[in-house]
Amino acid sequence: MNIEIDSGSGFCFGVTTAIKKAEEELAKGKTLYCLGDIVHNGMEVERLHDNGLQTINHDDMTNLRNAKVLLRAHGEPPTTYSLAQKNNIDIIDATCPVVLQLQKRIKRQYDANPDAQIVIFGKNGHAEVLGLVGQTDNKAIVVENMDDVKRLDFSRDIFLYSQTTKSLDEFNNIIGYIRSHISKDAIFKSFDTICRQVANRMPNIGAFAARHDLVLFVCGRKSSNGKVLFNECLRVNANSHLIENPSEIDIRWLRNIDSIGICGATSTPKWLMEDCRDYIVRTLAG
Repeated sequence: MNIEIDSGSGFCFGVTTAIKKAEEELAKGKTLYCLGDIVHNGMEVERLHDNGLQTINHDDMTNLRNAKVLLRAHGEPPTTYSLAQKNNIDIIDATCPVVLQLQKRIKRQYDANPDAQIVIFGKNGHAEVLGLVGQTDNKAIVVENMDDVKRLDFSRDIFLYSQTTKSLDEFNNIIGYIRSHISKDAIFKSFDTICRQVANRMPNIGAFAARHDLVLFVCGRKSSNGKVLFNECLRVNANSHLIENPSEIDIRWLRNIDSIGICGATSTPKWLMEDCRDYIVRTLAG
């Protein structure tokens, strides 16, 4: 049986940097907190927890004093930095440069025209989206789908941005709808802020899925880009399965299969995909 791990899958630059910063700090033997899961992958979070990384939430941080806290690649709103300063918390900022640039663009837009509708195509409650909305004093409008878009006020100016890990096709559909409905007296501008490290994986992962009998997409179920990439696998190859770890592999999937492709999200560590491959090899050998 041929088992191939997709060379294009695995951590993106932002996640790699955040984990490297965490590992460097943990190597010093000092206590390190991370505000939220460092990555949307339970297995990697568990690995770093075993090495001493302590995950906290915003309520925990309110009560924290004189500590060191890592901000993950998703970024944070301005209120988090203010809290850190107030509580004498030393911040290790691992915000992805792509996300940081987007935050700055949205803040500039809001400061220049606070009465306009700043619209963000993204997932409500997602860490990155909360950080983006925070640049506008929480006035930005988050749209998850076309039903949300239809509720916008098309008589007012609209400035559209996107969470960095969303689907480019969906974003373009939203642009088309707004253009066809915006009042001739209102301004509409859209800004393609989707990370190409994610967007460029779409055609590649589709081609990867097409050349295998079975596709195992290894991904934490909280991962936003993971859902997008897995759906592309499923579109191309109906025999695709989303799993979080090797224990979720059903032995029945392996019957009458000659070729297995293992791939994942930008939050999926290479070692986890390799563990899935090794589990299959052991299972078939046994």
